[in-house]
Amino acid sequence: MCGIAGILGTHLEYIPDLDPKLAVMQALLRHRGPDGAGIWKHPNGHVGFAHQRLSIIDLSPAGAQPMTDSAGNWITYNGEIYNYVELREELGPDNFTGNSDTEVILCAWRRWGRECVSHFRGMFAFALWDERSRTLFCARDRFGIKPLYYTLAGGTFYFASEIKALLPFVDSIDTDLESFSEYLTFQFCLAGKTLFKGICELLPAHTLRIANGTLETGRYWEVYYELDFSHTARYFKERLQELLADSVRIHLRSDVPVGAYVSGGLDSSVVAALARPHTKGVFLGFNGKFSVGSEYDESHYARGLAERAGMELLEVDISSADFIKYFRRVIYHLDYPVAGPGSFPQYMVSQLAARHRKVVLGGQGGDEVFGGYTRYLIAYFEQCIKAAIDGTMNDGNFVVTYESIIPNLTALRNYKPLLQEFWREGLFEDMDRRYFRLIDRAPHLADEIRWEALGDYSPFDTFRRVFNSDNVGKQSYFDLMTHFDFKTLLPALLQVEDRMSMAHGLESRVPLLDHSLVEFVATIPADVKFRSGAMKQVFKDAAQPYLPDVIINRTDKMGFPTPWTEWLKGEVRDFVLDTLTSGRALERDLIDNRRVVQQIESESKFGRNIWGLFCLEVWQQEFQDKAAEFKQQVQLSPENAESR
Repeated sequence: MCGIAGILGTHLEYIPDLDPKLAVMQALLRHRGPDGAGIWKHPNGHVGFAHQRLSIIDLSPAGAQPMTDSAGNWITYNGEIYNYVELREELGPDNFTGNSDTEVILCAWRRWGRECVSHFRGMFAFALWDERSRTLFCARDRFGIKPLYYTLAGGTFYFASEIKALLPFVDSIDTDLESFSEYLTFQFCLAGKTLFKGICELLPAHTLRIANGTLETGRYWEVYYELDFSHTARYFKERLQELLADSVRIHLRSDVPVGAYVSGGLDSSVVAALARPHTKGVFLGFNGKFSVGSEYDESHYARGLAERAGMELLEVDISSADFIKYFRRVIYHLDYPVAGPGSFPQYMVSQLAARHRKVVLGGQGGDEVFGGYTRYLIAYFEQCIKAAIDGTMNDGNFVVTYESIIPNLTALRNYKPLLQEFWREGLFEDMDRRYFRLIDRAPHLADEIRWEALGDYSPFDTFRRVFNSDNVGKQSYFDLMTHFDFKTLLPALLQVEDRMSMAHGLESRVPLLDHSLVEFVATIPADVKFRSGAMKQVFKDAAQPYLPDVIINRTDKMGFPTPWTEWLKGEVRDFVLDTLTSGRALERDLIDNRRVVQQIESESKFGRNIWGLFCLEVWQQEFQDKAAEFKQQVQLSPENAESR
């Protein structure tokens, strides 16, 4: 796990000041890899790489980067190729001088070229310079676990693990208006756009190639929902157990001790429980809690798992004082505003974990892969009612009947306001329109946003192209919903996972996002995954042997809730008001912060409006208001370049 960056003259032209530019990028990524640093520059001066190392596999100097091979190729790489042991055998042990997975990528490139990525099982983002063809090749893992951003500035190509390392080289730090509209709607951006104008994200499961002055990108992997109706629920459960165990086993490969996030929820609990038997000595779990009330504290569930699995649980009690102290740092490390409060406690738990371990396992991805969000139940229930009225219940669209869903509607007890709002504007539209209405947050921001400044762009058009994907059968509403979140929401959550762990030099691994496991789950029919209207039922069935009943039978899904509204009435209030009423805050082109301040008193329990707008303001202060400071980085000596 590391930080990577690089620069290329797209027509292989000499780049002035290549060395100091690479040093600045490296300094801005220093937090990602505190164990070592390296820079490589081509003798002709048209390409160079930077690297910050977090040593996990092959801790010796033989694992240092940027790394070269006998063919004169060079690589800078971030991530873990978990099947590097098997690939070494397949490629021939005599081809290797060290024991790192980085060297495996170089060897795989010589053997398979751009098809090498299809052989990798893991999380990765890398850039590889091929000396023979004079080509730059970049790739990102199938799910977007590891990040890669890029920009073209003055005909020069820049890439990095984090956007902040690109900002010294762009003409200006401006907001992309289409991306801003998407953020207000979904809380994330679509189609590789970012909130920074001119800066793109290489999409998950994509490669990027620059040769002869031409930049091209392409997809190398997709998940297809080719449903298997020939097997029983028992088969799917048992096969899922095998794949889960195998994924956790291979995710434990490391030359340093591994721990686990243990929230008390189903996903992280399964991962930790399966990991424990494969570890020797003390196995550490890490949990964060808020002591302001039981609705913000899942630690008793985490303790129940720790006791059953025989692990030691370390806890951090997160306070409002922590929020005031660290929140600006959270936004700086994220590069983005975040509309969900979970990023802040995740930062605090990662801080705790980094004091004891360099690698942790987590449960990210379970809700998107197995279907764990309550909104799926809301949308599916409406479609079942429509089918019952239309007499189309048996046409394949609704393999879960409304009769079976009814007993599970108690899960919606706390979602009555959402239901009222969802149905206020009508019923029974097309599936894409209905799901869009369910996740669209823009209507909540009618007064605070200067909508006229955003133009006529409609996020719904981009949403619809992703939602109505050809690789999902149009007969399964459940799969359409989960697939959209898998392709859009999940990478956004993984961005938070990466930044909050790497802010502390901590590697976070996500075994539920093993591509063999995800491909298998995509073949499970909805009436198995979503049996009797119970969310994540097949996953619960598979997890049952490993977890205490108190976790299996939980009905109070939390998702790391933060006591935001309670804090907003106390000592955090002045911090928020001071931030929103500073001179620059009251002069924003896109947000009317005077109206935001007026809405503070009406923020509902677990509300996100003020939180999201507050994050936007802090983001603008940390990046746009400090644009000159980022530009100054290029003039600073490397040791003085800022890495907060």
